[in-house]
Amino acid sequence: MVKKFTEAEFNAGIIKELSDFSIKSKTDAYVVGGYVRDFLLGINKDGIDVDIMVIGDAVKFAEKFAKKKKTKLTAVYKNFGTALLQLDDVKLEFASSRVESYDRSSRKPTVEFGTLEEDLSRRDFTINALAVELQNPTTVIDNYNGLEDLKHKMIRTPLEPDKTFYDDPLRIMRAFRFASKLHFAIDHDTLSSISVNCQRLHEDDVVSQERISNEFMQILQSTKPSIALNLMYLTGVMDIVFPEISKMAGIEQRKDYHHKDVFYHTLEVVDNITELTEDVWLRFAALVHDIAKPKTKKFVEGIGWTFHGHEELGARMMKKVFDRMRFPADRMAYVEKLIRLHLRPAALANQEATDSAVRRLAAEAGEELVDLFKLCRADITSKNLQKVKRYANNFNMVEKRIIEVQEKDNLRNFQSPVKGEEIMQVCKIEPSKLVGMIKKKIEEAILDGIIPNEYDAAHEYLYLIKDETIFNYTRKMKLPAK
Repeated sequence: MVKKFTEAEFNAGIIKELSDFSIKSKTDAYVVGGYVRDFLLGINKDGIDVDIMVIGDAVKFAEKFAKKKKTKLTAVYKNFGTALLQLDDVKLEFASSRVESYDRSSRKPTVEFGTLEEDLSRRDFTINALAVELQNPTTVIDNYNGLEDLKHKMIRTPLEPDKTFYDDPLRIMRAFRFASKLHFAIDHDTLSSISVNCQRLHEDDVVSQERISNEFMQILQSTKPSIALNLMYLTGVMDIVFPEISKMAGIEQRKDYHHKDVFYHTLEVVDNITELTEDVWLRFAALVHDIAKPKTKKFVEGIGWTFHGHEELGARMMKKVFDRMRFPADRMAYVEKLIRLHLRPAALANQEATDSAVRRLAAEAGEELVDLFKLCRADITSKNLQKVKRYANNFNMVEKRIIEVQEKDNLRNFQSPVKGEEIMQVCKIEPSKLVGMIKKKIEEAILDGIIPNEYDAAHEYLYLIKDETIFNYTRKMKLPAK
């Protein structure tokens, strides 16, 4: 709901200081964009991010204000007429009013000084083209009916949408981000224009992959990512940005068997996990946990649809995804692990889990055990409340048991207490597959509960198995090839 605008409430704190300074320096300056929008929507944020548009030299205005605050500017970009000033949890970005023109081959504009009207017209959406004059903060300057769009929860471009998205295709991703962040709709003409212009996102040197991926991850950080993800699919943008996700859509039926639409199931999972965590990489893992189902889908007579091995293939698909999306490589192993293990807790919850199975999952999950169970709970999308409750209770029992085993047997970061170097020394062998075989036998003995996860027990077990293992390995190596 749009907040009633009052000068006293708006013109407080840092805004009051900027207002007084604008009056004293006789400079026309305006608060524009997101701060005005969020103030009117009554959105409370940690910290304040304020965009100040200055008629004239914004850098000079910013330098004088910083001097008044007895500090220096954080950054200056003279070519663009912008400056940044960080004051504790307040970030002020000053920019000269400008007009932009675009070349077909780039989203980087040619910038010239412009009027207030020209500056507001270049904004991405009407809800971000609102301004309040610092010298007289009594009314909102609204040249493009942004207040009406706020009231009706609508995202629309100030100018003709084809021009807006053709000039800067990244605005397509921003439209989806605001839709998910604010739970707004995108108006029909704007949405149609996105479908027409979305190919610009992949034209060479127009938008960097890093910028696209950054917007995509901000969508996952919103309060309801499914709004944007569904719009991306419906407009064809998902085919360009993340085609593996688009391929999850569709329901097929054979005889009396059908499988649920994996794409829309995934949207539910992502929204579910959004309520459980703010960790964007856990949310991303929820998005891709079933990514290999289209490639593993098979109809088996008498059984129905199967997706055998989709968890392993999905984990292996992450290398290509991370490379293409320019995601940080140090997060890939985390996502791979959650995809690879996401079926295991359910399997344990649906049967009488052996101690060995519990130890193995505890060891493999390690530090990610809690996140794994969050993913499993989010993966319950049944409309049957009794079934959801039953699954949740089963997960609770299994999780409690695994955590107890994990702590008792020291399996959080499990690895063999006896290292390869010691195995080679004790067995008097060179580096070879044999070392790995012996190490694996020790680990299996621990996970099967034959010996405790302690050095002395593992060292003693090494002496117990080494001769037989070496003998069998040597004999096998001497066998003629089949």
